[in-house]
Amino acid sequence: MERIRTRYAPSPTGRMHVGNLRTALYAYLIAKHAGGDFLLRIEDTDQERQVEGAVDIINRTLEKTGLIHDEGPDKDGGVGPYVQSERVKAGIYMEYAKKLVEKGEAYYCFCSKERLDSLKQVIDGKEIVAYDKHCLHLPKREIEENLAAGKPFVIRQNTPNEGTTTFTDALYGDITVNNAELDDMILIKSDGFPTYNFANVVDDHLMGITHVVRGNEYLSSAPKYTRLYQAFGWEEPEYVHCPLITDEEHHKLSKRSGHSSYEDLIEQGFVDEAVVNYVALLGWSPEDNQEIFTLEELVKKFDYHKINKSPAVFDMAKLRWMNSEYIKAMDPEKYYERAIPEVKKAISKPLDLKKIADLMKSRIEVFPDIPEPIRFFEELPDYDPAIYTHKKMKTDSAISLAVLEKYLPLLEAQEDWSLEGLKAMISGEIEKSGEKAGKILWPLRIAVSGLAMTPGGAYEIMEILGKDESLARIRKGIEKLTQQ
Repeated sequence: MERIRTRYAPSPTGRMHVGNLRTALYAYLIAKHAGGDFLLRIEDTDQERQVEGAVDIINRTLEKTGLIHDEGPDKDGGVGPYVQSERVKAGIYMEYAKKLVEKGEAYYCFCSKERLDSLKQVIDGKEIVAYDKHCLHLPKREIEENLAAGKPFVIRQNTPNEGTTTFTDALYGDITVNNAELDDMILIKSDGFPTYNFANVVDDHLMGITHVVRGNEYLSSAPKYTRLYQAFGWEEPEYVHCPLITDEEHHKLSKRSGHSSYEDLIEQGFVDEAVVNYVALLGWSPEDNQEIFTLEELVKKFDYHKINKSPAVFDMAKLRWMNSEYIKAMDPEKYYERAIPEVKKAISKPLDLKKIADLMKSRIEVFPDIPEPIRFFEELPDYDPAIYTHKKMKTDSAISLAVLEKYLPLLEAQEDWSLEGLKAMISGEIEKSGEKAGKILWPLRIAVSGLAMTPGGAYEIMEILGKDESLARIRKGIEKLTQQ
């Protein structure tokens, strides 16, 4: 059986869009599920769109997401170079374009900009140039003279005007188009660089790519690829055109919405593994409805034939939920690495930041959720004593005042200020009094936090604040309740 080989072939134009990450992920999963090879190829023939440092972003993103390539610019598998501009320098594209010229499947075109402008038509409000094959019929001698004189040229594909072209996609099946709709597209531009479509076909063939994964916006280009494969007499790879990804409003993902690129999501406090997990489900789902996957589990379960054709909706609420599950299961040290900088945004006092971070681990969806709920550790907020009244806890201002006045001297005498020590003393007193625990712990927690909702209970908060600060806050609570 033929060895499966897939590739991710990004253009170095900036951050990795979520759609591109899904393309890379699906290409990786198809290869690895079958024990095949995953290649990285840098498509930098569009020099104007290149962004400095973008190749580093691509490498860093693939590394962080675990999509490690078997071959690429840094790992030669014998079919390099893996950077298109280097392949241009090696003359690969020109060599193959000339092979098509020799076969009559392509031709030199010397038309001036003025002549091409004269061919412009407006169809459905779009300005297009439908080339009229003018240079296809140039005499051989004239072509040779033009080339010898250094006259600028492009090389165009010779597409028949009659008949149809059919290509097959793993999801969409057979799609047929009329050749009259296909232009004699340019293969080699006047600067000697190949066009995107031509370079793609040549590289995929020479690199032995068996499955091409891309977004379904490329469906309209697919017949052009098929024509090229047929012109060369090469076997076509299997195409997998993935569904469009939209936002919750069914619009195209945009930078404004904050979920257009992988790095946007990481900066918003999402975890690499959660992003990869979620992106895998944008268009594909397993038969057993499992939702949380490691990359290894995805490799085992992924079946590209089960990709859905209808648009996938990027649901930020769902990703936030999934991220919270990953945070809960996170290794403590890895968690602290991300959490402590967020804790420091709220707290400058010399408190145990790790203990504060631990209180938030099961309560957050993304890391920037951390600072707001923990600000009370830094400074007691000014609060309304009305929050001491709680029907369910059977407590009101008078009861709360009595609780704080009773427990203040007990806490002043308490030497063991650890969580266990505080718990043992207070729960012992509660047992002796026969009171409900909530009736005692609610006023204590309000006094030390100034909030009705807190991460952690009275014991955890008092341990972190320390004895002096806890007692000062309880005295402040007594003062507030007395002045009512």
